[in-house]
Amino acid sequence: MEIRKIHQEFSVCQVEDYSLVNLDSKYSFIGKTDEEKSLVCITGEVPSNVIQRDDGWKAFSIKGVLDFSLVGILAKIATILADNNISIFAVSTYNTDYVLIKKENYQRGLEILKSMGYEFAD
Repeated sequence: MEIRKIHQEFSVCQVEDYSLVNLDSKYSFIGKTDEEKSLVCITGEVPSNVIQRDDGWKAFSIKGVLDFSLVGILAKIATILADNNISIFAVSTYNTDYVLIKKENYQRGLEILKSMGYEFAD
């Protein structure tokens, strides 16, 4: 499985609404429930109507389109990182999974995954 590093810094936010979200951004993940409206976006694009935010995230994606029948890809990565005391924030799209790691642990996380046989693309 190949991992593609993303060369941006991200923020995980809670927003009042999505009216100020830059949906034309290269990366913008929104999630809505009956209790909140969440947003993961490039740090420089955090909207002004943010309620809470957590900055300092770096990300990678699992390269390629993942078939829904594939089992455990994200779970395996999460387990490897958790076993090494690295927390993640995961976001999934129709095609693939994105894993965010706090920037102070990002490089170590990549090195651990590399030692476990994962390949990287820039």
